[in-house]
Amino acid sequence: MKVLVIGGGAREHALCRSLSLDSDVTALHCAPGNAGIGEVAELHPVDALDGAAVTALARETGADLVVVGPEAPLVAGVADAVREAGVPVFGPSGEAAQIEGSKAFAKAVMAAAQVPTARSYVCTDADEVAEALDAFGAPYVVKDDGLAAGKGVVVTDDLAVATAHAAGCDRVVIEEFLDGPEVSLFAITDGVTVLPLQPAQDFKRALDGDQGPNTGGMGAYSPLPWADPKLVDEVMETVLQPTVDEMRRRGTPFSGLLYAGLAITSRGVRVIEFNARFGDPETQVVLARLKTPLAGVLLAAANGTLDDLPPLRWREESAVTVVVASHNYPGTPRTGDRITGLDAVAAEDAPHAYVLHAGTRRDGEAVVSAGGRVLSVTATGEDLTQARERAYAAVGRIGLDGSQYRTDIAAKAAAEAAEVAGA
Repeated sequence: MKVLVIGGGAREHALCRSLSLDSDVTALHCAPGNAGIGEVAELHPVDALDGAAVTALARETGADLVVVGPEAPLVAGVADAVREAGVPVFGPSGEAAQIEGSKAFAKAVMAAAQVPTARSYVCTDADEVAEALDAFGAPYVVKDDGLAAGKGVVVTDDLAVATAHAAGCDRVVIEEFLDGPEVSLFAITDGVTVLPLQPAQDFKRALDGDQGPNTGGMGAYSPLPWADPKLVDEVMETVLQPTVDEMRRRGTPFSGLLYAGLAITSRGVRVIEFNARFGDPETQVVLARLKTPLAGVLLAAANGTLDDLPPLRWREESAVTVVVASHNYPGTPRTGDRITGLDAVAAEDAPHAYVLHAGTRRDGEAVVSAGGRVLSVTATGEDLTQARERAYAAVGRIGLDGSQYRTDIAAKAAAEAAEVAGA
């Protein structure tokens, strides 16, 4: 099988790494890719939002499967263009991707499917915003209705901050605050059959102790030793399958990766948001634990044959990812800084720890930063404690001027799991 992956972040590097280890994959291409992906796949320049250009590249590379990674090309209908050309594609149609592209659309789908979620108001002017904020009170949850690269949500006790964020959005969803820990659960679906992956937890805030501004994600871990063993079954029954069924009923069947962001509240599981693609950085830890070869699963989703697959197999190991971000992230990041230590990680920490590139590019022989989140350092271990130790040992070998990372990824869960094991 020849596979073409569209995108150039750490999520795509994680996908390409897993695909490169799959014996069924005879050729692997990525567009546009990054400095790290170039080590496992042949890179091609492409405008990822241009369906015709992506389709032409799929034909040129002889791709048997196209995997569209980021949300923006999906919402732009790139998967539709590839599909219409007769090439199997993993990723929803532009219409179905509105489940991520529009928070209001997602809320309407959830209401029709009776999926448990936060109460909310869709607001289009200042008076509606003021009324909604007053109705719910603090903490205020304000979400840009459209795509915002993981930075469209503000959760704050400051009414002025909430109002200002709403004022900067064309249309905004204001909803009640959901208490309790958050969980990310991915499901691969062909529009009928739903195949859940293992749950993960990510860390949205920039600083230790969940302080600082929201980011695209500063780290993740899997499995979740504190979660109810029945969680995946419950979410399948109350969230994932009803949503896929409702999307099909509406005439916009969802095929690809459905991501449910969940809050485990005092009143039960509630959906915070849906995404139409693999999440970053949770993909890094979930794929690190997936034992079943990836290509066949993605192709079955694209071809509508998921029901024919045997159950997915998982490694017993734990996985932790720590994101190394550039100076000033999540503000305007500084780019062009040289990255050192990548060879040292490969020499000293492999195979238990490795680096997945996000915002990087080659500058001659050097690798330099080219975005806000620069690297995802991922490690596996017998438990979360060992996986954390290996991840942070690898992070310590990396040099990037002005870089930042959180030191507490999975710390609480690892400590709690160790305490239970000790007892």
